[in-house]
Amino acid sequence: MARGEEPVIGIDLGTMYSCVGVFQNGHVKIIASEHGGRKTPSCVAFTDTERLIGEAVIDQAGMNAANTVFNAKQLIGRKFSDLSVQRDIKNWQCKVFSGPLEKPMILVNYKGEEKQFSAEEICSMVLVRMKEIAEKHLGTTVRNAVITVPAYYNDSQRQAIRDAGTIAGLKVMRTIAEPTAAAVAYGFDKKLAGIVSSDGEKNVLIFDLGASNCNVSLLTMEDGIFEVKATHGASQFGGEDFVNRMVNHFVEEFRRKNNKDISGNAKCMRRLKKECEKAKRLLSSVPVTNIYLDYFYYDDSFSANITRDDFNELNKDLFESCVELVKKCLRDARIDKRHIHEVVPVGGSSRIPKVQQLLKEFFNGKELSMGLNTDEGVAYGATVQAAVLSGRGDERFQDLMLLDVNPLSLGIDINGEMSVIIPKNYNIPAKKFKIFPTTTDNQVAVFIQVFEGEHKLTKHNKLLGKFVFSGIPPAPSGVSKYIVYFDIDADGLFNVSAENENSEPLEEIKVPTYEDRFSKEELKKLVQEAKKYKADDEENKKKMEARIAVESYFYNLKNIISDERLSSRFGVASRKKMKDAIDIENLWSNGNQFVKLENLEEIIKELKGLAIF
Repeated sequence: MARGEEPVIGIDLGTMYSCVGVFQNGHVKIIASEHGGRKTPSCVAFTDTERLIGEAVIDQAGMNAANTVFNAKQLIGRKFSDLSVQRDIKNWQCKVFSGPLEKPMILVNYKGEEKQFSAEEICSMVLVRMKEIAEKHLGTTVRNAVITVPAYYNDSQRQAIRDAGTIAGLKVMRTIAEPTAAAVAYGFDKKLAGIVSSDGEKNVLIFDLGASNCNVSLLTMEDGIFEVKATHGASQFGGEDFVNRMVNHFVEEFRRKNNKDISGNAKCMRRLKKECEKAKRLLSSVPVTNIYLDYFYYDDSFSANITRDDFNELNKDLFESCVELVKKCLRDARIDKRHIHEVVPVGGSSRIPKVQQLLKEFFNGKELSMGLNTDEGVAYGATVQAAVLSGRGDERFQDLMLLDVNPLSLGIDINGEMSVIIPKNYNIPAKKFKIFPTTTDNQVAVFIQVFEGEHKLTKHNKLLGKFVFSGIPPAPSGVSKYIVYFDIDADGLFNVSAENENSEPLEEIKVPTYEDRFSKEELKKLVQEAKKYKADDEENKKKMEARIAVESYFYNLKNIISDERLSSRFGVASRKKMKDAIDIENLWSNGNQFVKLENLEEIIKELKGLAIF
């Protein structure tokens, strides 16, 4: 199909909430679901009868905690043994275990059977939901998308997001860092408003505090060119951590007041966390709020106040970490804070007053740029990028260009130390190389290990891949040399190749993808399984709609029979048919296994011949 014929959507795949947009009729439109919300909860639940995604999950979460999955994005592209994974799953009520190659796997019960899902599969289900919301709005199939990722995401995590997109039936045309997307949204919005500065280059700091991470990026903006100078991020804290601090605080308070420990009670913890999430939001607008839970632990209710000052004290170190990330980003970019023109907060937790106060104080009283929707800005920027890639944008997009950076240093192991080939915050796409001498006499091969990270010792960095490069001409140590190339694309994904210094022609060996990534065969199987789950969802939806229609019909029928004036319009035989039909429906309503929905639908067809409705 020719360029520009199919829509390309922009998706902000968030830890807590996701958002989808499309460029339509000359404007970016953030699409609301059929429930009316422009944010969709990034959660999936499994029951004895169906799979639920998004809004439908929330109401049943308390009663079905073990089979309800929140925050799967926190696991994606990570090992089960990672400290961040071990920390996060302590707050989960569904079971997470170590699968092959230490891939975190989520265990749930679905339709009476135990099922195992990877984080990629759960995230793909959320992406399917976003795809469906867009398709319903557009009235056409959507196959292409731009998906945002946290700025600090490494190669494994970016690849995993692309795999999740593939499983969801999407071609991921680009992954874009969340703060970069927010900067695009900010700059494009200014351009649409006709208030873009003509004073040349502007330095803009994007502070993105989401549910599970904090990203800080510094960009320069000039004439439609967005160039990332530096990015710094942390997966160690986010909005969820502020909530968890409150949860732990109230668990201790309940223990002190009632001498009972509720930390092992899944239902209590879920109810408490929900109230703490509400309290966190309220404390952004009021100085004090109350937590009240009736019959919280058996017959014990729980009530407690929390002030904004209490909240700030509980999270004092987290607030300090926010400022420290800003300092590191400025240091990496080698720009003094006095030269920052705009500070733009995005992400739901950037609304916290203490966060805004600290940012304002750090930048010497500078007012924050609050014009960007903190919940939708990232999706807005992804949608602008989608419009550029799809060719659907107008003249306003012609000079739009993104110049991003790689978030972590990339290199190879040399005697246990990191030999950096592409440094952190280097503009991408890029291709760099280094020449290495042999280290032993008559060496004909070298074992190349590719790492990512900032530590001098490779054992503290992340191994991305390894391969053996052979064919080196035998010679005394140091005489023969080989070249290692790193080629990184605009998505932050890369290949590694090697060649002899004097080889003709060039022979390249590509580094394998990270070991726990799905193979093509596995991906193909997961795509088919995703289609099956979707077909099951559609079948369940049809059954539910049919059930509602039947219940509605018989509700009206019962009203007619109980009203003598209405029932007298029908003959004795017709009234008997109606009463017999109601008797059968009552058996069905009471769970009689011999009465099927299909039986009632046949009865309705017969009754409709009586012209009742």
